[in-house]
Amino acid sequence: MERRRRQVDARKQEQLDPASASGEGPGLIDTDVHNDFAAREDLLPYLPKVWHAQWLAVGTGVGSPYYSPVGVLRRDAGPERGGPPGSDPHYLLRDHLERFAIDYAILTGAGILEMSLNPDCDYANAAVSAYNDYLLEQWLPASPRFKGSIVVNHADPAAAAREIDRLGGHPDLVQVIMCSGARTLYGQRCYHPIYEAAQRHGLPVAFHPGTEGRGVAGAPTPSGYPSRYMEWHNALPGNYMAHLNSLVCEGVFEKYPELRIVAIEGGIGWLPHLMWRMDKNYKALRDSVPWLRELPSTYLRRHVYLTTQPIEEPQEPEHLAQIFRMCGAEDRVMYASDYPHWDFDPPKFALASLPREMRAKVRSANAAALYGLTGRPPAGGRGGASHAD
Repeated sequence: MERRRRQVDARKQEQLDPASASGEGPGLIDTDVHNDFAAREDLLPYLPKVWHAQWLAVGTGVGSPYYSPVGVLRRDAGPERGGPPGSDPHYLLRDHLERFAIDYAILTGAGILEMSLNPDCDYANAAVSAYNDYLLEQWLPASPRFKGSIVVNHADPAAAAREIDRLGGHPDLVQVIMCSGARTLYGQRCYHPIYEAAQRHGLPVAFHPGTEGRGVAGAPTPSGYPSRYMEWHNALPGNYMAHLNSLVCEGVFEKYPELRIVAIEGGIGWLPHLMWRMDKNYKALRDSVPWLRELPSTYLRRHVYLTTQPIEEPQEPEHLAQIFRMCGAEDRVMYASDYPHWDFDPPKFALASLPREMRAKVRSANAAALYGLTGRPPAGGRGGASHAD
């Protein structure tokens, strides 16, 4: 019955856009899939012993002040053998990739992302390195359809750059990732060693939300803490606007012209407003940013990618397509499910409101170009409606 359900779901997805069933390149790439470990003990073989007691006692040591009435993880995505959703690579393949005929999943980690907000940089550096080794040994060998992200501790940029240099040559590690909660804005020069190392290895740098207001990051809004989870969640795009504004105005893209940024899970509708405001102010205030050679919007169009989840849902679907066209997002937005989180978006839901000419780009073409995924997974590596378990 479970296998039959996955086959039906996959056929429905291929009917939405027949390109997913063709043999030319990846048909569907999911750029935000959260993998995790079943228990803290899973990380111990990769973590120096001096940190074992602390890891077992407190984990990342960073908590959230907000209560979500629907939880964070889907209640129907738990592995059959137990453990939290997203902790079993083989179950994730069946439950998600095969069900929706997804060719590649970009693994983005889970709670480990918040290690940058622990005040002890040595502990954080050890934990993210241990996770990266765990990813290499326990997840990537499970399927050629899994592609990994190098988690770094952005609070120690020199150590983060060393971690990128240590792992940046691995063919299945396709980006660097760090949480969007931070003590200072990401354009500031203290972070430049991270961007230099990422550019050296040809890797994009992804930001992921959810840590705003945690640990040493400070308040999640310029005016303090919202009262409830919904308020906090609604305001997350504001942090992305601040980081991208900083990256452009500090000249990061002039200094690192090959750098690409992926703004995961931050929405899209705010981008035209940011572009227009930055371009307008640049005309009068350009003397304060003499290193910029082009309009700020040009840098955003060229260097920044976004993901669909959580895509805006206007009452008139055409309005979303208009926003895409306003900021050139049809060439920079990539499908993301956010599996296995509560606001998970299956491909059919996320893509149905887009015009057909945009859909193929968002389904896979944009991500394939960014991550260098030019072909289908090796024979036997792809599931879906026509493959047995």
